[in-house]
Amino acid sequence: MSVESALEYIHSVKWQGAKPGLERTRELLGKLGNPEKALKFIHVAGTNGKGSTSAMIASALRAAGYKTGLYTSPYILRFNERMQINGEPISDGELEEMTELIRSPADSMTDSPTEFELITALAMLYFKRADCDAVVLEAGLGGELDSTNVIATPELAVITAMGLDHTAELGETLTEIASAKAGIIKPGGEAVVYGAEPEALRVFEKRCRDVGAALTRTDFSRLRVKRLSLDGAEFDFAPLRDVRIPLAGTYQPKNAALAITALEALRRRGYKISDEDILNGLACVKWPGRFEVLCRDPVFIVDGAHNPHGIAAAADSIKELFAGKLVFLVGVMADKDVRAMAEAIAPLARAFVAVAPPNPRAMKASELAGLLAEYGVPAEACGSVRDGAGRAMKLAGAGGAVAALGSLYFSADVRDAVKTWDKERGGL
Repeated sequence: MSVESALEYIHSVKWQGAKPGLERTRELLGKLGNPEKALKFIHVAGTNGKGSTSAMIASALRAAGYKTGLYTSPYILRFNERMQINGEPISDGELEEMTELIRSPADSMTDSPTEFELITALAMLYFKRADCDAVVLEAGLGGELDSTNVIATPELAVITAMGLDHTAELGETLTEIASAKAGIIKPGGEAVVYGAEPEALRVFEKRCRDVGAALTRTDFSRLRVKRLSLDGAEFDFAPLRDVRIPLAGTYQPKNAALAITALEALRRRGYKISDEDILNGLACVKWPGRFEVLCRDPVFIVDGAHNPHGIAAAADSIKELFAGKLVFLVGVMADKDVRAMAEAIAPLARAFVAVAPPNPRAMKASELAGLLAEYGVPAEACGSVRDGAGRAMKLAGAGGAVAALGSLYFSADVRDAVKTWDKERGGL
């Protein structure tokens, strides 16, 4: 089986669709010998910051000498990014091998698993065969009924910042959404939460009482940000001093504070993680697609913010790091709250360029441009992400800035367009 055949099988139409419940994932893992039962997990759920926080925890565990798996979604450039060990994505050969092993058990199921369930089981098998010491497991949608939640009580449940997203599936209030996320907190376990949202915090506190789990809320009074730039941030998180992260965005020091709090909890549970390990791990963390600088003149930022909470965080970063107004390249899924997004960024925009991300659920560029124009900012549609990125850079001009927001699904195309444009002009 070639890697192309493996990916064709994984993305096959027969696995498509969304079906609630954990039964299919449990059945498939059972047919594979329950590899998840041999692994230790740090389970991460939440609305925003899941990927960044997961990457930070994994990087620090790796710095401490633990063979660390990392499972995330979606990918930015290649499917292989979704499952990594010690920072290295699964190789094509290993992906082919794992797919071949999972194919017959999956095909034999009467109630076929979804694509995400198939990938989750494949990742569990991969991490088990590699004999990982710990796996940082990012939940996909929600928590309680997410296929990653087939695991028993994890070493730690981590819940990031909360906001309204996927309301059709999870509920229309923060309480309902938090209740879904709280499902990763298991009997006798321990949870570390971002905890800045009182409505959500009450849900997590009740869940912990009900199942006898310990709860730690991140203490942001320990955080003092000393420097923010396009190169990252430097801050103190008492008693740690001079913590550096190479991730831009005003929200990243808070994600790092949550990650450090989680690492402290793991240390209390017997993990040998020194302060130096934490500092070194955070200093070399990599997480593409989140307020990532792709180009310097004009400055070109790509951020996968795609819900009101994430867009507000991106807007705060733009206000902090840029003096003037920006050109925004925008592409969104049709089910997102585009008006809330437009309200947050229109005051920061001098022009909008609308595109349709390469996804069947994407809003048409012409429809998006029409909606954005209602906010008093010039808006135009482009036929492709590539054309849109080029148009946005031309509008920004030398010394200007572009921010690409709205979906992780167009990050790879944006990246390719900027790289091509930069090559054509002879480099930065």
